[in-house]
Amino acid sequence: MLTIDSDVVIVGAGPCGLMAARQLQRAGHTVTVLEARDRVGGRTHTDIIEGAMLEVGGQWVSPDQTALIALLDELGLQTYPRYREGESIYIGSRGEVTRYTGDMFPALPETQSEMARLIEFLDELASRMDPAAPWDHSQASELDTISFHHWLREQSKDEEACNNIGLFIAGGMLTKPAHAFSALQAVLMASSAGSFSHLVDEDFILDKRVIGGMQSVSELMAADLGDSVILNSPVLTLRYPPTPDGTTQVQAIANGVTVTARYAIVAVPPNLYSRISYEPPLPRRQHQMHQHQSLGLVIKVHAVYPTPFWRDHGLNGTGFSAGSIVQEVYDNTNHNDPRGTLVGFISDEKADAMFDLEPEERRRCILESIAEFFGPQALSPEVYYESDWASEEWTRGAYAASYDLGGLHRYARHQLTPVGPIYWASSDLAAEGYQHVDGAIRMGQQTANHIVKALQSQKVSAPN
Repeated sequence: MLTIDSDVVIVGAGPCGLMAARQLQRAGHTVTVLEARDRVGGRTHTDIIEGAMLEVGGQWVSPDQTALIALLDELGLQTYPRYREGESIYIGSRGEVTRYTGDMFPALPETQSEMARLIEFLDELASRMDPAAPWDHSQASELDTISFHHWLREQSKDEEACNNIGLFIAGGMLTKPAHAFSALQAVLMASSAGSFSHLVDEDFILDKRVIGGMQSVSELMAADLGDSVILNSPVLTLRYPPTPDGTTQVQAIANGVTVTARYAIVAVPPNLYSRISYEPPLPRRQHQMHQHQSLGLVIKVHAVYPTPFWRDHGLNGTGFSAGSIVQEVYDNTNHNDPRGTLVGFISDEKADAMFDLEPEERRRCILESIAEFFGPQALSPEVYYESDWASEEWTRGAYAASYDLGGLHRYARHQLTPVGPIYWASSDLAAEGYQHVDGAIRMGQQTANHIVKALQSQKVSAPN
C-alpha cells in the first residue's frame, strides 16, 4: 500500500479537480489527485474510433466561457469555429421539413410569435436571478414547485412553441423530460449562460471547438502535475476524525494508495458521492440533498462520412426537431479533416426507447432520423459511434446533475458547504458555466482559493 502525505487530496481528475490542483500547487501547496479511471478528463474524452477522432464527451466553447478561454490561452491550445455556412433544417410538429436561415425556427407565424414571447419572458426571469443563489429569486418557491413542462403550458396554449422552447432546456441541456425538473431549474440554466437567448442561439452556445479535442485541456494540466496524479485509484473511504488540537485532517483510502491531507476536494458529480464511505458519516442534510440530485440521459451519436456532403447541398449541418428521435444535429467535422462528421443527440425518454432496441435496430432508427434532415446519403456513414455516458461506471449519466422538483430552492444553498475538511466541486455545482467545462474550471479555481486561505489561516494561527 502506497502512503502519501499532501496538503490537499483531490478526488477526480476531470477539469475541475485538475484546475484545483493546479491552483493549489502554484500557491506552494502539495497535492495528490486520485482518479478512478485509467485516464484524465472526466466527462471530456477524445477517442479514436475506427480511425476517426471523435469527441465523445464535452467539446464546445462559447464566448461567455471566459475562464475556459483564458486557460486555453495559457495552455497554448487553439480553437476553430463550428461550420455554419448555408441553411439549417427544421422539422415541424406535422413532419414538414423546412430549410431556413436566421435564429428563429420557421414555424407558423403565431408559433414564432409565441416562441419570441416565451424567450423574452425567460430572459426577464433569468435577469433577476443570481446564478450563485437561485434560491433567492423572488419567485423561487413558485417556480421550483411546478415542472417546466406544466409551467410552459400555463404561459402559452401553443403546443409547438412549448415543445420547441422545452427542447433547448430539456433535451438540449438537462437531458431530462421537461416534466422531471422545475421551472426554477430551467431559469438557472438560462441565468448561468447569461440569458435564455444565449441557449437558443446555437451560433453562440456552440461556437468553437478545441483543436485536438477538449480532453487535451485535462491532459496538459495533468502533465504539469506529473506524479501528483494517480490513475486507476477509486477512492473508497474518506476519514476525517476530530484531531486533539482542532486542526483539520482527512485520509483518503483508495485501491493501493492512502493519502493523508489537511483538506480534501471531492471533484466528481454529486451522483457519485455515495460511492465513497465517510467516517464519520456525512450530516443528514448532505444525505438528503444528494438523493435529490441526478444526471440525465443522452445518446451522443457520431456519424462520419467520406465528405461533408450536406455542404454541397447548401446546408450547414444544423437541424432541429422536437418530435424526432434525433432532436438536434450539427456539423462536427474535425479541423482540417476532409471527411465530414455529423453529431446528433437523443435525450431522456427518446433515449430510453432507443436503448430498448438491439444495437443494429437502434443504429437503423437513428440514422433514419438523421436522414430526415439530410437525405439518404446520411444512412451510410463510414464510422458510426454512440457515446453512452450512462453506462460509464464513473459517470452514470450526462450532461450534469440537476435537482428534482422542489429540490433546488430547498437544498442548493447547502451544496457547497464543506463538511469538516471536505469540499465539494464540479461543473454540476457551478453558477456561471453550470454543466460546462467553463463551470468546472471556475469551481476548481474557487475551491482552491478557499482552501489556500484556510491553509494560510492555520499556518498563521499555529504556535511557534
